[in-house]
Amino acid sequence: LLLLHRLFALIPRPDLVSFNTLLACHLAAADLAGARRLFAAMPARDLASYNTMLSGLSKLGAIGDARKLFDEMPRRNSVSWNAMVSGFSRAGDMASAEELFSRAPDRDDVILWTAMVSGYMDAGAVDKAEEMFDRMPVRNLVSWNAMIAGYVKNGRSEYGLMLFKKMAGALGVRPNASTLSSALLGCSNLSSLGLGKQIHQFVSKLPLGLITTVGTSLVSMYCKCGDLEDACKLFGEMHRKDVVAWNAMISGYAQHGYGVKALDLFEKMKGEGVEPNWITFVAVLSACNHAGLVEYGIECFESMKNVYNVEPQPDHYSCMVDLLCRAGSLAKAVQLIRSMPFKPYPAVYGTLLGACRTYKNLEFAEFAAQKLIELDPQGAGAYVQLANLYAAVNRWCDVSRVRKLMKENEVVKNPGYSWIEIKGVMHEFRSNDRVHSQLDLIHEKLSKLATRMKQMGYVPNLNYVLQDVGEELKELMLMRHSEKLAIAFGLISTSPGTTLRVFKNLRVCGDCHNAAKFISKIEERDIILRDTTRFHHFRDGGCSCGDYW
Repeated sequence: LLLLHRLFALIPRPDLVSFNTLLACHLAAADLAGARRLFAAMPARDLASYNTMLSGLSKLGAIGDARKLFDEMPRRNSVSWNAMVSGFSRAGDMASAEELFSRAPDRDDVILWTAMVSGYMDAGAVDKAEEMFDRMPVRNLVSWNAMIAGYVKNGRSEYGLMLFKKMAGALGVRPNASTLSSALLGCSNLSSLGLGKQIHQFVSKLPLGLITTVGTSLVSMYCKCGDLEDACKLFGEMHRKDVVAWNAMISGYAQHGYGVKALDLFEKMKGEGVEPNWITFVAVLSACNHAGLVEYGIECFESMKNVYNVEPQPDHYSCMVDLLCRAGSLAKAVQLIRSMPFKPYPAVYGTLLGACRTYKNLEFAEFAAQKLIELDPQGAGAYVQLANLYAAVNRWCDVSRVRKLMKENEVVKNPGYSWIEIKGVMHEFRSNDRVHSQLDLIHEKLSKLATRMKQMGYVPNLNYVLQDVGEELKELMLMRHSEKLAIAFGLISTSPGTTLRVFKNLRVCGDCHNAAKFISKIEERDIILRDTTRFHHFRDGGCSCGDYW
């Protein structure tokens, strides 16, 4: 800006266009104070001057000042109305946006309608966004993108993908990088590898495939849908890799439990001169967690600020607590939690609580559970984890006490479920499922597998049954867990040798993890199981996590 002002000073008689250009530069650089001074000092102003200032105030969050200027303007055009409606929509003030939208003279302006659609989606008012989109007199690419991205953002990825298919078939509209990134994120959210591959085929026919953001979205989709092999191949083929692309692949390796490969890629990234950012370090620390590389993780955490000037965020502290907890250093984890420079995320206490179950530490478990309940008295996580721990040490009275407390606090437990995609159709299972059309065949398959597994040395871990019932019933209940139902269905629904990809909305059960190893050997299948923490790759009786999870 200093250089611009020097050049501006060299103009003998700067005209209005020169002033407007300089004003736009101040606003583009987010120098709102400088823009205000220049606007006030301008010898004359035209509609472009007002619209430039109006748009700048609106985009930079000074919506109150923008409204005041809007009301003072000697005349307005569609740009003026669009700037204000867009500004109020971005600010979440949909009442003011609606009021101006209703008064706008050009009601066929697509920018005006799209601003309202985006605003409603950002505010979570999906129904109103749908109504507005349906009423639009004209739609453009930005309108379609706003709806697709809005659906995905609001947890309605299936609707976003349906709209993407409709858009792909519409005349005169061709998806751009933003469209494809939203659609691929929707595939990731739904674990829909089949549709993700279809989009990849669609992308390969367009020049968009060479755009870094599209390539990164594809890499991320393959990683999150359990196809690490294709993610690696695609990453290797990318012509240009920015830090976001490197982060996606490093995160993918970390999620799938290949910690050493993630760290090797991190070193390669630095060797190619790409500067890591805070997201890179989240991925790297996650890789250390899953590989048990405690010392390397501590070194990375310390180097963030000292070497790369990256200030540790709550996510980094969460990773460090996880790293220490997995290694059994619960006391150090508690010490780190207490030393955090900000209020810990609830997930931090959830991580500690989960580790307490593994290491049978009731003291720290009760500490973590108390903190979790204080932060979220109606969240089921703390109660369930604590009840699990009490059940594991046969303290059934305490299990009952925790359940009673859940009732008193009106806590609703999120039911665990698993799902698998077969021939483009998602099949969902809950523990002790009673509704699937092929349940008899699934139970028959599991019964045969249970016999074979026991012959090979499998011993059911009854600690994962919270009910105080007989051992025989506990074994039966274990064999009806959602993960096992989904795996069995995959086995009877696909040809021998087909890789199974199963997903779960909660952490995988320890007994199911053990059983999946036996099943992979018996059936000679690769089984990939993703839970909320990571991917487990089961092959020939082993797991990629090395039982460190």
